[in-house]
Amino acid sequence: SISMSSTTAMQASRRDFFIRAGSTALVTLTTATINSSPAVAATTPPTAEEIERIKVGYKNIQYLLDNWEQETTVCRENGGECKRDADAARRAMGLRSTTDPLFQIEKVFNKVKYMEDIDMDKLEQFFEATEDWNTAMNMSNSMAFISQFAEYNPGG
Repeated sequence: SISMSSTTAMQASRRDFFIRAGSTALVTLTTATINSSPAVAATTPPTAEEIERIKVGYKNIQYLLDNWEQETTVCRENGGECKRDADAARRAMGLRSTTDPLFQIEKVFNKVKYMEDIDMDKLEQFFEATEDWNTAMNMSNSMAFISQFAEYNPGG
């Protein structure tokens, strides 16, 4: 049988464990929050990986445009009915998965102003282009989504 003093010691050691674990978690969380806060992330230039995402995303869009019919048409096996599928367009724009290269790319666009070798005379033009991108992406996303239901509403 466990004596009263050993039970108290186990409770105290558990309490000490949770206090230490909680303190460690709090310090870790605070440090991580300070080091990766949105304010810090928003004032740093894009990383090489983020720039590469833009390049890959651009290539994916070019591929989609060059192969539009093939990439947006899905046919049933054995010569069955063919239908349009807008998922290819949404995927190319980074709207289908967090692993798509252009997923939330507007955050990377916002970091461009912190690049060292930026031409300040072209910055306004760049941000106008990013606004155009955001508008086109939102419109394309809406149209792609709505097009999935066209067969259910043939009159409009």
